[in-house]
Amino acid sequence: MMPAARDSLLDAAFTALARRPWSAVRMVEVAAAAGVSRQTLYNEFGSKEGLARALVRREADTYLAGVERALATTGDARDRLTATADWTAWLARDNAVVRALLTGCWSERLPAPTLSAVPSSSAVPAQRRADGPLPAPGDFVAMVRDRAVTVLAASGAAQPDPAGLARCCELVLRLALSCVAAPPPGENGVAELVRGALDRQLKD
Repeated sequence: MMPAARDSLLDAAFTALARRPWSAVRMVEVAAAAGVSRQTLYNEFGSKEGLARALVRREADTYLAGVERALATTGDARDRLTATADWTAWLARDNAVVRALLTGCWSERLPAPTLSAVPSSSAVPAQRRADGPLPAPGDFVAMVRDRAVTVLAASGAAQPDPAGLARCCELVLRLALSCVAAPPPGENGVAELVRGALDRQLKD
């Protein structure tokens, strides 16, 4: 199957999930919405559990790709980390799967695949990857922190203090996640909170 068709199936599954609980999402409906046969859907994902793992993996990748874009913005460490926090808080509020991935709080409406790897006999490389381990909340914190340290240090946007920079990056992500649970007031609440914390950290 072409990658575009796989994406169409995942789009259809995501749209169906927005309308009803995952337990009520039917494979035949997902296939019809994507314009393919149910057999094609099963060939690609293997099962509904396989589709769930692929959907969760895609949303995780979407989040991490946005982190890369945020860290690549122009500006100093404050600007880039603030953009990362804004993206994290915005997507987690807008995307229930990402919110569950980042917080570990899976509602009954969502698919909740085990985060450990599952046996995979799929011939589809993308599905074999989806059948591998899925990131837990702590994994995201570590991945984003380490990626931010690498990007900021390489770009010269931050002082060469790896330990201090790592603390700042982790603080920013944890503040962003706290804003998902308890959004600060105002349109720029997340940015203001993060900038205030970074001002204190970077002056120390």
